[in-house]
Amino acid sequence: MTTVVPTSEEDPTLSVVRFTAEMSWADAGPDVAEGQVSRLCVEAQESSEKDLECVYTVICNLVTKPESLDQVHEIAELVSTKVTQQPNDKPAFRLKILFNLYNLLESPYSQYSVYMKALNLAVNGKVTEHVVPSFKKMDNFLREWNLGVTDQRELFLAVANILKESRSSAKDSFKYLVKYLVTFSGEDALTMNEAKEQAVRTIIEFVKASDMFQGDLLDLPAIAQLEKDAKYALVHQLLKIFLTQRLDAYMDFHAANSTLLQSYGLVHEDCIAKMRLMSLVDLGSNQSGQIPYPLIRDTLQIEDNEVELWVVKAITAKLIDCKIDQMNQVVVVSQIKERVFGQHQWQSLRTKLATWRDNIGNVISTIQANKITEDVPQAVQGLTPH
Repeated sequence: MTTVVPTSEEDPTLSVVRFTAEMSWADAGPDVAEGQVSRLCVEAQESSEKDLECVYTVICNLVTKPESLDQVHEIAELVSTKVTQQPNDKPAFRLKILFNLYNLLESPYSQYSVYMKALNLAVNGKVTEHVVPSFKKMDNFLREWNLGVTDQRELFLAVANILKESRSSAKDSFKYLVKYLVTFSGEDALTMNEAKEQAVRTIIEFVKASDMFQGDLLDLPAIAQLEKDAKYALVHQLLKIFLTQRLDAYMDFHAANSTLLQSYGLVHEDCIAKMRLMSLVDLGSNQSGQIPYPLIRDTLQIEDNEVELWVVKAITAKLIDCKIDQMNQVVVVSQIKERVFGQHQWQSLRTKLATWRDNIGNVISTIQANKITEDVPQAVQGLTPH
């Protein structure tokens, strides 16, 4: 039996594609439609890229037909799976098709599913530069998708991995690793165990980064669990040194665990440089506004003529706000960037705010008292008879 397909004014090929795809889904559902869509996708590969895009656009348009969200999701899964089956063949073009499909979807979960397939395609096809710009909209995506914890973890880890392999800054990848770890809170031991490898990775990336000096990593349950872990306890100790201790503690750790540090790709000289800056910050937070040159020299294990050099490095890294008093051989500190911001730092801030409030109150009282003193003679002078 011959089926006549009305083609109107569009390309007859597209009319046939549209008719076949829609009829197969409407009449028989996903089981039969999968074969039809698969055949159309295979045949589409033989077309020019322009025609190929048109054919895929028609196929993707199927998601606008069903009224059921479950059916929409089934179609989206079917089409996106077919598109990603050959990631090394025109990967950038395939990404474009997936994003076109994404834009046709209204279901948040279907959008998330297609987006994840796009990320995987970008990785496998080595075209991650095409998906990195979308990460700037991640906050909006998260609000729209309203993902569960498991899906959040999958997303954050995928984004962190892509950013690590791309030319993005280490901070960007690190940010999503931390987001991933934050999702592990109050979980059972088995679930927490899933986070160990990434917790270690986060610590090592923090230690390696030459431009990261602050973090509340020690408060994360996913990282805190490593402290008593037989395999990773030393990695947790290393993080604790970088966030709460000084260079001498790191030097002792290196002397006992140099092989461990090398196994994680950590360069001893780079670690020393970072610990010198962090030790200088620690001196600034513990001294009464002034740090003597000799104390800097001994703490940072440097020569006398290197003291000012390292102070300038700390200023450049925006870790410390200070003045160098060469005459008196001291560094006068006005502000430092805390390595961690925990209970102790909150208490210190509370004390400073209370002091500022009292000082402002005293200034206001003094001004009011002086004003009264000035007003009294004027009042007396006004009563004097002429």
